Amino acid sequence: MFAVRKMLHQAAPEFPAVLAAGGGQAERARDLARRLQLPLLPIGAEFTAMPAGKVVLFVEPDGLALQYTGMGAPGPVRVAFEGGDMLHRRRTGGARLLGKAVGHGKKTVLHVLDATAGLGRDAFMLADIGCRVRLCERELLLAELLRDALDRAALARDPQLRAAVQSLQLFASDSTALDAGQLDGLDVIYLDPMFPQRSKSAAVKKEMAIFQALLQHTVPSDADRLLSWALQQDVARIVVKRPLRAPHLGAVLPSHSVVGKTVRFDVHVRRKLA
Repeated sequence: MFAVRKMLHQAAPEFPAVLAAGGGQAERARDLARRLQLPLLPIGAEFTAMPAGKVVLFVEPDGLALQYTGMGAPGPVRVAFEGGDMLHRRRTGGARLLGKAVGHGKKTVLHVLDATAGLGRDAFMLADIGCRVRLCERELLLAELLRDALDRAALARDPQLRAAVQSLQLFASDSTALDAGQLDGLDVIYLDPMFPQRSKSAAVKKEMAIFQALLQHTVPSDADRLLSWALQQDVARIVVKRPLRAPHLGAVLPSHSVVGKTVRFDVHVRRKLA
């Protein structure tokens, strides 16, 4: 243990970095580090011994996770469409308001671009109710978590889960960089710009810590720029997720809003869904 701590101190590794949980994950960790052009940490390195506030892509036996570093850092963040949180959302109708906002039911199959996929929860709920969803995530580490979760869910025992993930297509890219072919046939563009979470739960805190570390160079105007881009696309509507009392994104008034207890969905209708 002392040797590992000393080596990390002397080497002063760059971050983000990739770390295998054990020897069985070493080959996958090497492949990820090579493909993402990230440093590879030695097996056995401790998160608490690393500089605080950094992010590690942790390769575990059951998938990928993002781990915040430093003493007292929160636990790993994973994407799991088959997990208890997503099951709860599915059973309690968590997609009802979102489905209403995007116009679910107004067209046999609705094609949606989730331009800010994040951990993919809203995209999965849309796919679960029958939409075809293209996820776009420009932060490559988050995109890797999404890709890993999609691969695992495709092998799940639950046939409804397998069917839902077959309706999800991932692009590791800034949505504004998608070409005409990748945007073809879209009905809706969905935007969920990050905003401060008020929840005091440990899960939300650790996710926000990871996001803040990964997206430290993101500026508020990025969200306005994204809405401006979306409004120029040939789609029937744009939907923006906002905190309940937050101002309209980019000061652009929506056609209407679908309001929940803690969030609302601002809907910009451009034409009828058909």
